[in-house]
Amino acid sequence: MSDFETVAATENQAARRGVSGEPGTPSQVGAPRKAHSLAGDAWRDLRRNPIFWVSLTLVVVFAAMAAVPSLFTANDPRDCMLSRQHAGASGGAIFGYDFQGCDTYARAVYGARASLLVGALSALLTGIIALVVGMLAGYFGRWVDAVLSRVIDIVLGIPLLLAAIVLLKRVSSSSDNIRLFAVIFVLAVLGWTTAARVVRSSVITAKEQDYVAAARMLGAGNGRIMWRHILPNALAPAIVVLTIALGSFIAAEATLSFLGIGLKAPTISWGIDIDAGRVHMRESATPLVVPSAFLALTVLAFIMLGDAIRDAFDPKLR
Repeated sequence: MSDFETVAATENQAARRGVSGEPGTPSQVGAPRKAHSLAGDAWRDLRRNPIFWVSLTLVVVFAAMAAVPSLFTANDPRDCMLSRQHAGASGGAIFGYDFQGCDTYARAVYGARASLLVGALSALLTGIIALVVGMLAGYFGRWVDAVLSRVIDIVLGIPLLLAAIVLLKRVSSSSDNIRLFAVIFVLAVLGWTTAARVVRSSVITAKEQDYVAAARMLGAGNGRIMWRHILPNALAPAIVVLTIALGSFIAAEATLSFLGIGLKAPTISWGIDIDAGRVHMRESATPLVVPSAFLALTVLAFIMLGDAIRDAFDPKLR
């Protein structure tokens, strides 16, 4: 048998052993390999991360509390009687009553709605602004990038809390709904810069890829390229930043309400209750501690969730 025939016979035997699945043999010839995507790898990392599950559980619980507060308490937070002022736990009020005789726990549960609503809508509006500005700056570059980058720098240099106090003073005597949307608008207008920078960096990286060049050679316009090819690559890092920012917006709303600039009574908010609990802290600390704990856990949950997602999607940490 010639050397060529010997090599051919050896390859045929190896191929047959691979197909038969004998132990110690090579994998099946021609078997497709399982593709690994960034999202798939990130999900595998998240499933093994206990911080992700703890933070996600807290976020789901507080979101359910904001959407359907009656699942967590049967008491009415506005059912207040001065005869129960600073009374202990009774009748479903597991943390007792505040200085107005209102159920402290019920007010903390119902306060989640306003706080999470402000945080979620502020993050949504922030994401829209950041995507538009970041994609335009990163895709077109040159003078467009120069102008928008300077706008980002200017807004980034404005102190958020100080500017929010100045702007919201104009609507301090308006109705509840106007103040609510004013807080959302101010937080979004002042808080989009970090997300815009992240989107811009992602767009600059994505537009240099081969598939974008191929789409341009096939005649795709700028709008189609940005919508079909650039936007999907910019969404993932933007979502990570906005998840962390959502917790910051919730804390900012509570701070503004605590200072009397944001939401006001009769709206139920953690910031309002923290301010009221501070005034009467000597009589009872529970009305201060309970909404403060709810606020701290919510902010911490969103920040932890954002950190876990960021670490999972960061290739440098693999």
